[in-house]
Amino acid sequence: MQPTAVAAAIVIAASLAPAAANAESVLRIRPFGDVKTLDPITNTDYMVRNHGYFVYDTLFGVDDKLAVKGQMVESWQVSADNKVWTFKLRDGLAFHDGQPETASDVVASMKRWCARDGLGQQLLAHVATLEVIDAASFRMTLNRPWGLVLDALGKPSSNVPFIMPARIAATPPDKNIDDPTGSGPFIMKRDEWNAGSRIVYVRNPAYVPRSEPASGFSGGKRAGFDRVELLMLPDVQTAMGALIKGEIDIFEEVPPDLQAVLRKRTDVKLARQDQVGQQQVFRMNSLQPPFNNAKLRLAVGYVLDQKEMLAAIGADANMGVPCPSFYMCSSPYFTAAGWPKLDLERARALVRESGYDGTPVVLLDPTENGVTHAQMLVLDQELRSIGLKTDVQAMDWGTVTSRRTKKEPVGQGGWSGFVSGPAGPDMMEPLGHMALRSNCDGAWFGWPCDAQIETLRAAFGDTLDLEGRKKIAEQVQLRAVETAPYWPVMNYYLVRGYRANLSGLLDPPATAYWNVTRQ
Repeated sequence: MQPTAVAAAIVIAASLAPAAANAESVLRIRPFGDVKTLDPITNTDYMVRNHGYFVYDTLFGVDDKLAVKGQMVESWQVSADNKVWTFKLRDGLAFHDGQPETASDVVASMKRWCARDGLGQQLLAHVATLEVIDAASFRMTLNRPWGLVLDALGKPSSNVPFIMPARIAATPPDKNIDDPTGSGPFIMKRDEWNAGSRIVYVRNPAYVPRSEPASGFSGGKRAGFDRVELLMLPDVQTAMGALIKGEIDIFEEVPPDLQAVLRKRTDVKLARQDQVGQQQVFRMNSLQPPFNNAKLRLAVGYVLDQKEMLAAIGADANMGVPCPSFYMCSSPYFTAAGWPKLDLERARALVRESGYDGTPVVLLDPTENGVTHAQMLVLDQELRSIGLKTDVQAMDWGTVTSRRTKKEPVGQGGWSGFVSGPAGPDMMEPLGHMALRSNCDGAWFGWPCDAQIETLRAAFGDTLDLEGRKKIAEQVQLRAVETAPYWPVMNYYLVRGYRANLSGLLDPPATAYWNVTRQ
């Protein structure tokens, strides 16, 4: 037995004993990665985002059609001039420590979120005042009308505007919190958290769900299990074996080669984890050599073959499609304007014009992630084919999320590129777009810096009609083709395997495990 399999067996065995002794209902999940920090505001990693959905609640949530619905908010009013927004919280809101959840907590949480999130920063630029009216109400007054207020407050993916106690939200936005107290349907068992091994959540007995049926991130969030355990099983074969044996209930992000095996079984089902999908991206470090040179970044666009990327993971049309755009193919703002066609000689010429001096291109490769790992291997060959000297460094995904925060040169522990899969809602339009944001130090890891893109993004938010926004979205794309802050790898749908006796699994733009029960 391989060392990873031995470790996984120990993890599973350790998790089974307490549950049997206490006769608790337990949902066991093999997540796609690990949680190494508890702060979903300072970090855009999706494991931290998913952790956030366990323990926090939100003011608004999108339903299964991505329509924004009230969640913590019971009702809201907008003034005739569209500048004054007044919100009332619903009854029964309380934090895990028993303290009531009030408008003061909301205002403090919103301010911290706005300081870090791209869409939040745009919202904050339009806010004249954000004030508490009473314990259950708060008011936001804009300096001018803005068309994306509810889109921002109901943002479903990183960074999600989760609501925390004001005492925790007072933490500076550049410093990680370590207290997971929230008001969501689950409570994190901080004393059972073992990074690299297990994360445990228990049902919040005081949580009062909304009365509506669960739909996406909206409606009633009802915990169907006393206890949820996330078990870190890096080896996918071990994870598949655990699913087949019933030692785990859910296997997130099943690799394509294992899907064929699981489809033959009647005790396991496969389904898309969400119906929006994600955009696999190759993110380059615009801050440090060699990708601080725009010509070198542009060269990648002429050699990155999305069809080759799909073939590398054995994806069919139900799992992934090429998409020649910075926006999701399903986005109303999709455009192929200016998109570079594959041209090996053009890519090589750009490398020569850039004056590339042989600086190593350090690529972060999370080997436990079958899809990302396969794509990184293809990228490595493509970059080498145009004359770049690559250094592929193997690590787990948690290490990637830590390493990519470093701004030092590659010779001092920095990095040049990584592959990631931002959720589709983060890649739909210019303003909320995670990877198009080009506000230097305020941008996503890679820190692209371009005033023209930022001006266009601001204009997009100030434009109220759809056709006007489409024109601006195209202008953003044309400029981004020139600056190349990143390149899309493909549009991709993640697949989840789960025991056939589970019901109620939701498929919102991020994984959420309320509403799940065992038949």
